[in-house]
Amino acid sequence: MKKNAFESFLYSVAGVVVLLLILVAVNVITGVFKHRIDLTKEKAYTLSDGTRAILAKIKTPVKIRFFYSSHAELPANALFLKTYAQRVQDMLSEYREASGGKLIVEQFDPQPDSDAEDAARLNGVEGKPISADESFYLGASISLLDANEVISFFDPDRERLLEYDLSRAISRVVTPEKPVIGIMSGVSVFGTPSNPMMEQMGQHAQEPWALVSELKNDFEVRQVEMTTDRIDDDIKVLLVIRPKEITDKAQFAIDQFVLRGGKLVAFLDPVSLLDKNSQSSMMGGQMPGGGSSLDKLVKAWGLEFDTSKAVGDLKFMNRQVRLGSGDNPCWIELADDGLNKDDVVTSEAGDLWVPFSGAFTGTPAAGLKETVLLHSSTESQLVEALMAAISGDNVMKDFKPSGTSYAMAVRLTGKFKTAFPNGKPQDPADGTNQPPAAPPSLKEGAQDTAVVLVGSSDMFANEFSLQQVQTPFGVISQPRNGNLNLAQSIVDNLAGDTDLISVRSRATTSHPFTRIEAMNAKAEEIYQGKINEYEQSLQDTREKLAELQKNKDQGQQRFILSPEQQAEIEKLRKKEAETNQALKQERKKLKHDIDATKNWVEWGNIIGMPLLVTISGLGLAGLKRKRTSAK
Repeated sequence: MKKNAFESFLYSVAGVVVLLLILVAVNVITGVFKHRIDLTKEKAYTLSDGTRAILAKIKTPVKIRFFYSSHAELPANALFLKTYAQRVQDMLSEYREASGGKLIVEQFDPQPDSDAEDAARLNGVEGKPISADESFYLGASISLLDANEVISFFDPDRERLLEYDLSRAISRVVTPEKPVIGIMSGVSVFGTPSNPMMEQMGQHAQEPWALVSELKNDFEVRQVEMTTDRIDDDIKVLLVIRPKEITDKAQFAIDQFVLRGGKLVAFLDPVSLLDKNSQSSMMGGQMPGGGSSLDKLVKAWGLEFDTSKAVGDLKFMNRQVRLGSGDNPCWIELADDGLNKDDVVTSEAGDLWVPFSGAFTGTPAAGLKETVLLHSSTESQLVEALMAAISGDNVMKDFKPSGTSYAMAVRLTGKFKTAFPNGKPQDPADGTNQPPAAPPSLKEGAQDTAVVLVGSSDMFANEFSLQQVQTPFGVISQPRNGNLNLAQSIVDNLAGDTDLISVRSRATTSHPFTRIEAMNAKAEEIYQGKINEYEQSLQDTREKLAELQKNKDQGQQRFILSPEQQAEIEKLRKKEAETNQALKQERKKLKHDIDATKNWVEWGNIIGMPLLVTISGLGLAGLKRKRTSAK
């Protein structure tokens, strides 16, 4: 017995030793062959193909000096920075491994009054003060020969843009030449300076659009006047934003720019919520601004853009925005169903807010190919843009889906032909003909080029693309949606660098309930019919009441009603009250059904997986017990 007990003890000890050796071996192997499993839907923590393509361009080693105050004592409300710093370190390790040794990462701990702190300051990395005599550093300097880019601070609020910020910095030191981007706009996208006199009149200084500021990080941005008659030859991409009241002379300049091979991006619109009508503003009103278009050019390219019509869509209606008394179908939110998933610009654009977009119709001219980038669902309709901007109720009341999917953003590619076959148009200001010495204008492009047309300009303004967020370091602006990402991706694509597109688009995390939105649209279509019936009945009742008042006896008896009239009025008022109540009940029922559907889906997502795991566990336990019993 003692011998058997001793042997059992030896076997147990040997088993433990073997198990320990296996664990050590597994740790050694996994330490050498690191591999992470990314379970996020958008693969947010896996290096994108765009990043790998940028790293593949490196011929001479790129050095990254990473400055991180790893020994700093952070206050309780900033401890999250330690976790985020580890995330940055992990990302840099992945970059280094993916580069095949062409990326050199050096880490420094800038403690107070140290050489590392001096190096951080010399490299442009800024510290965030955490005490009277200490700062917290979390930044990097990326350099290649004489080219240098600095990420002064890795802001945790830009975590979704971490890969993009790193890839952009590396791309810029690998190819330091910046393409020139021209911006022509009928609104103040570059901002307006402060003016004391204008301040007294209630007109405050305007900040530049974030789109302009972001483009300046990647390109040389040049302002082009709306009255120009020629676009500079070194401009590679021209961005036209809300070209209201654009002259034929300026359109001719754009026409010739495209024929010379320049790339064009135009943000047009049927109505602008931000650019208020000047006359209504002077009178204290809030009427939206009228539409804007490149009418001569768009027509020459074979398309039509009606500046009086906006796209309304029940399925893609944005319910996060409330304008006036209720929802507005012209406030559109696009997710996967409304994007061209086969195009590099929009395949991963994410959640887009598209307010009051116009529609591009027609067939492209010969030699041009059209690619639809953004489109509505078939539960959409073209409505009067101005009425829709004033009140969504005006649209919802008579909304009837057309069954047509409307193009809200398109790309035209190929050899373009001029919209001005007779040459440069005469300027009405001087009343003279075109000078004979003027160079002959181009009639057709000698090479293929591209034009992107978008039916909404408001969607790229700060008010509809950014949100203000309070952080330990003050108020900062964050992307509200994927609108700015889309605009930058379009410009990147036309400027020739497509590698950053797939990196930037990973910043969007919103995942709308597309199935719920479809159900909402169908439910609203059903209930809207009933609501319209009740509203019409209410209107008829009020008209009959008004008619009875008109038909009273004149003279001294005009204020006395006959018993029949009194009974009829009482009947109509009772009907009016009943109709009002029924109308409220139908709207309440519609809201209840929508909320109930959303709650069921949300609770299904919350308890579905635990329930599935529990059922699977019980099933496996039962199966194991059955097999054990059979033995």
